[in-house]
Amino acid sequence: MPRVGLTSERLVQAGAALADEVGFEHVTASELARRFGVKVASLYSHLKNTHELKTRIALLALDELSERASDALAGRAGKDALIAFANSYRDYSREHPGRYAATQFPLDPETAAASAGVKHASMMRAILRGYDLSGDDQTHAVRLLGSVFHGYSSLEAAGGFSHSAPDSEESWTKILDTLDALLRNWPS
Repeated sequence: MPRVGLTSERLVQAGAALADEVGFEHVTASELARRFGVKVASLYSHLKNTHELKTRIALLALDELSERASDALAGRAGKDALIAFANSYRDYSREHPGRYAATQFPLDPETAAASAGVKHASMMRAILRGYDLSGDDQTHAVRLLGSVFHGYSSLEAAGGFSHSAPDSEESWTKILDTLDALLRNWPS
């Protein structure tokens, strides 16, 4: 019989909070059970295992990031849309480091296809239409933007930019200006 008050949604929310606190790689069913003061077996009526917990945290994080990016993009186009999208990505990684790490968790193809990751990619493609990119060029540009946003956010979170001038905020602005210029002058 499921423990009163324990639901899969509550466990996933608690797992996401735990990820932000201790790091996504340290989230386990046993650590979550400890937080709720229950035996691990009590979780198994709500979640199969740690892999399912991590998958569901990843899906939650993708949903949250997608909603944030969608709100940021509303009514914007071109460089304004690029900057709003990039900033929503970076801000989420700063505010929710464990959840952000969860967005990189490998999902099986069926789960990935039904996730908010698809919406996220669609938003990036919508931004790129403002730069007159389509087909393979659009795919290359989506990969470039994702790599830059993720790489910068990950390096910044690890303290990679904290020991030298100029300030990382200045670098971020320069990077976004450079991406805008590159996208406007995409090589054919």
